[in-house]
Amino acid sequence: MLDMQVEYIDHMGDDLRVVNAARVSFNKESFWIDNYGVESITKEGDPKPHTLQEKDQKLLKYLANHDHWTPFSHVIVTMRETVPIFVARQRFKHMVGFTYNEVSRRYVDDEPEFYFPDKWRKRADNKKQGSSEEEVKEIFIPDYAEGYKSEPGFAYSAFLDYARFLYEGMVKSGVAPEQARMVLPQSMYTSYYTTGSLPAWARAYKLRVDTNAQKEIQELAAQWNKVISSIPELKYSWNALIE
Repeated sequence: MLDMQVEYIDHMGDDLRVVNAARVSFNKESFWIDNYGVESITKEGDPKPHTLQEKDQKLLKYLANHDHWTPFSHVIVTMRETVPIFVARQRFKHMVGFTYNEVSRRYVDDEPEFYFPDKWRKRADNKKQGSSEEEVKEIFIPDYAEGYKSEPGFAYSAFLDYARFLYEGMVKSGVAPEQARMVLPQSMYTSYYTTGSLPAWARAYKLRVDTNAQKEIQELAAQWNKVISSIPELKYSWNALIE
């Protein structure tokens, strides 16, 4: 069973770029400092320090706290995400500051993979959307007779098998992939590249990690944080934006 995946591709810019993008208003410039607190100007090929002067750390917090986000936009991060379609469609609602390029099943006809949840959550009673922590362990499935009861995971597995066989049968029989794909459910995995500015990532993260967001996209947002937090030269900017 495939889990949602977030893969770091690359990034451009760092904490110092954000600082200097802000300080250019006064035609000023800062530098990294070494372990002794001395300004460090590295030569080509030298190891790059990732420590900011205290005044620059404070500047980043000031910029973030007062919603001066443009200096942070000089940093961009690219990731590849592999998620079920129903999560991707929520993900793609974040358009400002992001660009996306997705696998197309007009061209690709390999065997689809599907998301399988740990449990089936009950619909929330106190709001129009969302779910509770209570698990649904039995469902009623109407059919042409009287209907029948089933465990939701069992019924879902049977449905996925049928969808997969139907899709593969259509493709092998000559149906164009651009049409055959319509029989595949929203739980099918898709994959895409996404590039965004650092403040765009921060806005998306704070919205999607919120407890009101769907559980699955909360899990995706947690992976964004894990990736960006692991980039040493972005630690001050990222922390300032998400605190």
